[in-house]
Amino acid sequence: MKDICCIGHLTRDKIITPESTVYMAGGTSFYFANALNRLPQEVSFQLVTKVGEESMPEIEKMRDAGIDVLCFPSRHSVYFENKYGADTNRRTQRVLAKADPFTLKEVESLEAKVFHLGSLLADDFPVEVVEALSRKGLISIDVQGYLRNVQGESVHACQWEGKEKVLAMTDILKLNEYEMQVITDSNDPHTVARKLSDLGVREVVLTFGNYGSLIYSNGEFVEIPAYKPRRVVDATGCGDTYSAGYLYCRSQGMSCKESGKFAAAMCTLKLEQHGPFSRTIDDVRSVMR
Repeated sequence: MKDICCIGHLTRDKIITPESTVYMAGGTSFYFANALNRLPQEVSFQLVTKVGEESMPEIEKMRDAGIDVLCFPSRHSVYFENKYGADTNRRTQRVLAKADPFTLKEVESLEAKVFHLGSLLADDFPVEVVEALSRKGLISIDVQGYLRNVQGESVHACQWEGKEKVLAMTDILKLNEYEMQVITDSNDPHTVARKLSDLGVREVVLTFGNYGSLIYSNGEFVEIPAYKPRRVVDATGCGDTYSAGYLYCRSQGMSCKESGKFAAAMCTLKLEQHGPFSRTIDDVRSVMR
């Protein structure tokens, strides 16, 4: 049994910033897995993904790097275009191709203490798949994909279908300032956290980019400051890097505060570069100091 299993589509990404245009692999599963793989292997991990034939070279590259990857076939890989302006907390997206959703058959043999569901689009994880996984271990969800629907090539905000049912099965939920308003109709983080807790979420992790993050667990709030990067290069994957650091620490019994600070430091280092987190745990601790 693994400590953490991340399930999510690997993507093909076109990342446009004021400084450059970069083509690379991406997606929650990509950034999460690569970040965890850079940390000491105190926590066992498996990545479960689903891609088209065009992405198989990237899968083999991740396996060669030492990542345990279980990959299912799909007609296509997800193909995202992410465009950032001067404010790296904001982006516009286009989806040039979609992958097939995950199925019950694909998850029936998985065993883990924590399943992190890296949703990219609203139909990635049918409710029955989440139900099956919740009977095996804890459920951690990055909410972003549940609120994104594709019409043509455009990404549109949508309501989370089956929200109450999924949240009742969710142990850890990560969302940002935009997502919290869509889900709860509130822009007050404390109100949002309490509402989500009332719906069954055990730990609510609210991230606010360079303004830090807020964690709500066991009726208590923990404020986590953001660490200032030396330079801002690429924000793509920062939220996924946060989740990797947070679950890495929580899986070892660290507190929400310790885990949040570690995750925030990883985000700062990720922000300074293109591609996934590629630094060391000593670098993370240096930022925290």
